[in-house]
Amino acid sequence: MGESKSEPTNKKTSTKPVTTTISQPTNLPHSQNPPTDLSSQPTAHISNDKTSNSQKEPKTQKPHKPKTILKVIIFLIIIFAFFGTIIALWILGWLSSQPTNTPNIDRVDFPDPIYSNLTGEEITDAKLNDSPTFCVQIPNGLDGARPQAGLNQAAVVFEAIAEAGITRFAAIFQNPTTSAIGPIRSLRPYYLEWDTPFDCTVTHAGGSNEANTALWQGNYRDLNESPVYMWRETSNRGWNNLFTSSNDLASFNQNQDYTSSTPKTFPHLTPDEVQAVLAQNFSQNNCSNEDNNCLSTIISNISINFGISPLFNTYYTYDTKTNKYTRYFATGNQHLTYSCSSELYHPNTVTSCGNPEPVAPNVIIAMVVSESLMADNYHENIRTIGSGTATIFQNGKVIEGSWTKTSAEEQIVFRDASGNIIKLTPGQTWISAIPQYGSVSYETIVLE
Repeated sequence: MGESKSEPTNKKTSTKPVTTTISQPTNLPHSQNPPTDLSSQPTAHISNDKTSNSQKEPKTQKPHKPKTILKVIIFLIIIFAFFGTIIALWILGWLSSQPTNTPNIDRVDFPDPIYSNLTGEEITDAKLNDSPTFCVQIPNGLDGARPQAGLNQAAVVFEAIAEAGITRFAAIFQNPTTSAIGPIRSLRPYYLEWDTPFDCTVTHAGGSNEANTALWQGNYRDLNESPVYMWRETSNRGWNNLFTSSNDLASFNQNQDYTSSTPKTFPHLTPDEVQAVLAQNFSQNNCSNEDNNCLSTIISNISINFGISPLFNTYYTYDTKTNKYTRYFATGNQHLTYSCSSELYHPNTVTSCGNPEPVAPNVIIAMVVSESLMADNYHENIRTIGSGTATIFQNGKVIEGSWTKTSAEEQIVFRDASGNIIKLTPGQTWISAIPQYGSVSYETIVLE
């Protein structure tokens, strides 16, 4: 009985060698005997199969964990980098497609410049070319007429003898802003024929019988001396004290329903064409200092002799900086005019308009006309219809040509010696009608 109890006890505590039990645990059958010598085995302290299983996990898993984590981290970095690049490229593409607030200068479309039909100068609105025009009779005597007012705002000025060698002006305005224009004096028929193509309101204080008859018979806008649209200045001007203003002229036209004008005007050069002409006129390229014929020259010191009274002859000097001609009387005095502020109401020109300014047209034209006396042997009679010689000064040069006017309604045409129509420089044009016994002279000056 004792032997039968001890046998199962020995089977329960015995194990196989480590070399077989680490990789594969087994339950030993009761019929197999365990080894008796355990001292040479490396796992002598292993007491059962359960303990052997616990030793198997560290040996197969722990050495591989660091490499696996590193691979995972590298993989995630690659994924993030890939998708990050795609997102960044998409954002950049989206931003480049959005409009910006920075103006693109290359794409700015500038409107074409608009020029005045009357002066050739740039204006802000094409509708200004349709504004009513005014032709004002302005004296030039020594009896209080000088300095005149508003002359610098005239687009065109005709100058001719009125009587006894004394000259008078027909000044053509469109869109003036000055608060004083004048003095205003009487009309002559030849001034009226120069006025007619401008489709203007003829502004005057009486006139010769011939002029008044032509006004009554013709379809003219006539503003004769009027206490409503004119005023008389209290000063030392004597009877040359009648004035009007831009606002008064506009009010007259509005009350008469004269809302627009269609003037026949002179052709003009554009500002760019003027610059090209000036560059050509004053170019010294390819010139040697020894070649005097190649030096640039200007035409200046222009003398216009009306042939009767030297007190009314005129003289001009050319200004290369402004491309204008400063006007003088033969006495040596500079021709001056008041420019009265538009904010003034019926000002006294002598006391309220400041210092007068020089008269300096952009174009000077001297046209020779046929002159005689009217039946009263006092007033001038000038033939305006026909043709004659003309000398045109502009851009520092002179053009010898001709003038032609076919009827009172048609505008004067100026041509050069080759028969080409002359385009005038933009700005004020001053036209002097020289009797056949008058003269024109000028000097050529070499630029240093």
